[in-house]
Amino acid sequence: MAHEILFSDETDEHLSALTAGQKAVALEAIARQLPHEPTRKTRNRKPLDPDKRAFIAPWELRVGNLRVYYAVEDVPSPRVVIVAVGIKVRERLRIGGKDVEP
Repeated sequence: MAHEILFSDETDEHLSALTAGQKAVALEAIARQLPHEPTRKTRNRKPLDPDKRAFIAPWELRVGNLRVYYAVEDVPSPRVVIVAVGIKVRERLRIGGKDVEP
């Protein structure tokens, strides 16, 4: 059964801070990679350490220099909630046009 994809209220702001091309790449990756087995580790998907200072969400999807942070819920129905979308350049992470502490 495929997971429903939901976006948090803040992700509209995060996506609007991206260029049209970046936004298209991020949305295409979300649609292609997250509906089925979103908690399976791959080269581009990994669980994040909740003990880190900049913990944003339990999971990260890497698409080039773009980062999609998401949570997976199984109750009441299987769904993926996109929490944040940002750009990673070296050690800097920008979400919604603002730097986030590493």
